[in-house]
Amino acid sequence: MATFESYLDDNKTRFEQDLCDWLKIASISTDSAYKEQVLQAAQWLHRRIDALGFHTELIETCGHPIVYGESPAIANAPTVLVYGHYDVQPPDPLDEWETPPFEPNIRGGNLYARGATDDKGQMITHLFSVEAWKKTMGDLPVQIKFLIEGEEECGSGGLYEFLAGKYDQDQPVTEKLAADIAVISDCSQYGPGQPAITYGLRGICYFELLLNGPSQDLHSGAFGGSVANPANALSKMMTALIDEQGRIQIPGFYDDVIPLTELERKQFADLNFDNDAYMKQLDVDDLSGEAGYSTLERRWARPTFDINGMWSGYQGEGAKTILPAHAGAKFSFRLVPNQDVEKITESLRTMLLQICPAGIQMELVEHHGAPGFVLPLENPYMQAASDAIEHGFGTKPVLIRSGGSIPVVNSFSSQLKIDTLLLGWGQDDDNLHSPNEKFSLADFHKGIRSSAYLWQEIAKIPT
Repeated sequence: MATFESYLDDNKTRFEQDLCDWLKIASISTDSAYKEQVLQAAQWLHRRIDALGFHTELIETCGHPIVYGESPAIANAPTVLVYGHYDVQPPDPLDEWETPPFEPNIRGGNLYARGATDDKGQMITHLFSVEAWKKTMGDLPVQIKFLIEGEEECGSGGLYEFLAGKYDQDQPVTEKLAADIAVISDCSQYGPGQPAITYGLRGICYFELLLNGPSQDLHSGAFGGSVANPANALSKMMTALIDEQGRIQIPGFYDDVIPLTELERKQFADLNFDNDAYMKQLDVDDLSGEAGYSTLERRWARPTFDINGMWSGYQGEGAKTILPAHAGAKFSFRLVPNQDVEKITESLRTMLLQICPAGIQMELVEHHGAPGFVLPLENPYMQAASDAIEHGFGTKPVLIRSGGSIPVVNSFSSQLKIDTLLLGWGQDDDNLHSPNEKFSLADFHKGIRSSAYLWQEIAKIPT
């Protein structure tokens, strides 16, 4: 019987073609005009998982369907929950794509298409690895459950209702999704030729501040200096949230922050991050952030504040001397593990009310929030993943954190009581959410091989 290694080698071209076929389906979840294409992408995946001999379901939700599949349980062996998403971001601006976003194109060893790396290309590596095991070894060494949603790019409303038990039928969702570990491949390696395991994520809380002054825009000459200006107030209030050293000024904001250990700081330093190359990549002439921390520490493991958008007053061509009636801003905080979203929200609200000028009415809108996540380095599944990736990539992975947030990781922890392995096969420059999204085909195949070894390594862990 052929080994899964030889099967993977023999089927490289077919794997690439299968992925291209899936990428041709414009599964844009945020735009209702693409509802049929989103369903087609779900049905395509459902058929592929069903062909593996899995028990499969296409679960209807308040939004787009969830694709679910599970292999038979194996006595005394772990169960792995594989999460991913089949929806993609809108491709705009279209005129910046070198080739059409839903016509996959291979050039320079990369596959270019919307969804190539986020997340169709990364997610499907696990499906292909399962196929290789089934075709060559007969049975999987672990039970695998696929949970693939179609709304990750628009809030995951259906998934969270599903996890809350709204769509329970024959069994509670906590039983249906019971597992020993979850696996997500929707992130990146540390850099070219250097695979990584992401063991930490930052959390987030996102807000919108709306300020209202006079009932209508006023002439700034006739009324300026006698009426509070919402735009001026907004600028002062936003500035008050952070000081010149990059420290957030909300009372109690840092009370629950767990300091980085010396070991973690050494691990980050040993990665030899190149600040100059980073500035060149971003086309900036300097870096900034919280004083006393390195660039990687600021990006991965320290909380931050960012204004995401501001508006007020006249935006047209030329000048218009007005005192605007309204002003607003959208802003967010990235949080580190152990920070409490509700506690920070209440402290923020209290502070803004205190500094809001007289004559201005304030409304603070809470959009969404999620805590940070850290997987303990001594977790046995970390070593299993490290060994599998070393088999697949030929290089031992480094341990990194991510500055981004994946809220479903917290849901798995709080509702399913399982930890998550974050194993990214992509690169930071894969243009996620941007024109010319790409995925290295070499890394695509290394990801499939790593996934195949992952099932073998996880099977060694006692349950």
